[in-house]
Amino acid sequence: MALPKHASTLERIWHYVYLVICGLIFLFLIAPILIVIPLSFNSQPYFTFTKEMLSFDPAGYSLRWYDTLLTFGMNAPNAVRDGNWWRDVWNNSTWLQVAGNSLWIGLFSTILATVLGTLAALGLSRPEMPYRRAIMAILISPMIVPIIIVATGMFFFYSSIGLANSFIGVIMAHATLGIPFVIITVTATLIGFDHSLTRAAASLGANPTTTFFKVIMPLILPGVISGALFAFVTSFDEVVVVLFVADFDQQTIPRQMWNGIREQISPAILSVATLLVVVSICLLTVVELLRRRSEKLRGITQS
Repeated sequence: MALPKHASTLERIWHYVYLVICGLIFLFLIAPILIVIPLSFNSQPYFTFTKEMLSFDPAGYSLRWYDTLLTFGMNAPNAVRDGNWWRDVWNNSTWLQVAGNSLWIGLFSTILATVLGTLAALGLSRPEMPYRRAIMAILISPMIVPIIIVATGMFFFYSSIGLANSFIGVIMAHATLGIPFVIITVTATLIGFDHSLTRAAASLGANPTTTFFKVIMPLILPGVISGALFAFVTSFDEVVVVLFVADFDQQTIPRQMWNGIREQISPAILSVATLLVVVSICLLTVVELLRRRSEKLRGITQS
């Protein structure tokens, strides 16, 4: 926010001090990410900046660790890169397989979390709903309780019902962690919802199903999609629950990164981290655009 022309000298000093403080806090939060990105282009197998990198020598930079994401686990990584080589990548590349697992688990857990979270938010937004605060506290508890406790409880519960070490168990566990984000975003969208629109639809003869899909859903859709994106990111980034619930062949990207740190130290982990940062930035951009669209639809801001 710009300073008014009538601001005093003390107010101007505080304004610039405030901007500096905000900049330092932002730099403190973003510095670890900024360090990881250039290190992923290191030509040497180190997690530090080499002399060549500091002097901006082209010999100090390489895409070898990004190439490792394709070749790690292949039967013939040094073969000619023809159709057979790419077939070997598709069938045997470890990082490609764990990326596929993360995408499928994230997709199905996001769908489940979005459906259940949206239904819960619709119910909790109704004023006649009894014990709304207590139910809300229970539903969002997975994002409040320490994840190690949640993962331990899921392990024992899923083991007793036969869902441990299965993709269904992992999907349900990730959906449990994503539901609170969907509930919070959809509930925030419903706060400014004009319920006179649903009453008008009912007075015109629309049944509840038609009212939901023709009136309510188009208006809360940005909030639903935002919650779904948060649920997907939560699933895509989760490692503790996977360590407890998943089987050894149900590796995801975070778990493979954990294995890479624990077993074989390789800067390829930094390459994966850089790619995940890019994906996260894209998703956050989509969330911000949806938030602005939601405010315009509800009349909070001018178009």
